[in-house]
Amino acid sequence: MPATILDGNKIAAAIRAEVAADVKTMSAADARPGLAVILVGNDPASEIYVRGKVKSSEEVGIYSEKHTPPASVTTEELLNLVADLNRRDEIDGILVQLPLPAQVDSKKVLLAVDPAKDVDGFHPTNVGFLSTQRPGLVPCTPAGVMEMLGRSGIKIAGQDAVIIGRSDIVGKPMAMLLLNANATVTVCHSKTRDLAEVCRRADVLVAAIGRSGMVTRDFVKPGATVIDVGMNRVTDPAEFARLFAGNTRREENFRAKGSTLVGDVHPEVAEVAGAITPVPGGVGPLTIAMLMANTVKAAKMRRGSKVPELSRV
Repeated sequence: MPATILDGNKIAAAIRAEVAADVKTMSAADARPGLAVILVGNDPASEIYVRGKVKSSEEVGIYSEKHTPPASVTTEELLNLVADLNRRDEIDGILVQLPLPAQVDSKKVLLAVDPAKDVDGFHPTNVGFLSTQRPGLVPCTPAGVMEMLGRSGIKIAGQDAVIIGRSDIVGKPMAMLLLNANATVTVCHSKTRDLAEVCRRADVLVAAIGRSGMVTRDFVKPGATVIDVGMNRVTDPAEFARLFAGNTRREENFRAKGSTLVGDVHPEVAEVAGAITPVPGGVGPLTIAMLMANTVKAAKMRRGSKVPELSRV
């Protein structure tokens, strides 16, 4: 029996609807959440990401503004901008779009963001709050994965969870969230021995390694839930054939566009998994939905009693 497809678009739409309802309530109480996005230079991929974030903010009613310093910006100039946004009470969330230009000290800039406004959840203070199970802002992608698991009725407590990838943005916070939800967690990486064998123990397998179709059927226990965080663009015909041979619709699309998107999980895994996220349309939409939810959460935590009781997101 083929795997159940976990529809990220559907779950993200539900989260956005809840956020929009919260924003409406908050705006009526004169506490409309505000998000500031800093986009340096003209990186095309970053511009697309930021456009999506600003558009989503507008759709749910969050006040948003975009700051676009030139690619020649200095660390000092960016620190001054962040300091100004930290001071402004109507701004609840500050997002610094990465990557920053080479001359900028990215770590210094990210560290300068007020932890109470750190809607990406990257600040060491928020990492510490997550680690010690205190209220804080959690990185959007792993938070979205937890929403997907919870809303899809997938059991976590007592389950074996394996994560491939140990990044600060996905792998580590994902491990912490699953651990906090009472899973038994293993984190794998490039030095892990017998990777496929370790992954086969997983009831919940999260792939966040950044390598096209690396997770094949021999990595997956039959019936396991597989979460594919990867987003890789394939342009090589041989690589495409390895992943999608015999898929006529994909082949036509690939010939027309010269590329296709694929996750870290090989499409064949859908034949053995119990549930799986598609790429695109799986984890991706949840990342932006959780950014909206984090902005509302930041506003609520910062403003306290001025904000009415809101939904659970």
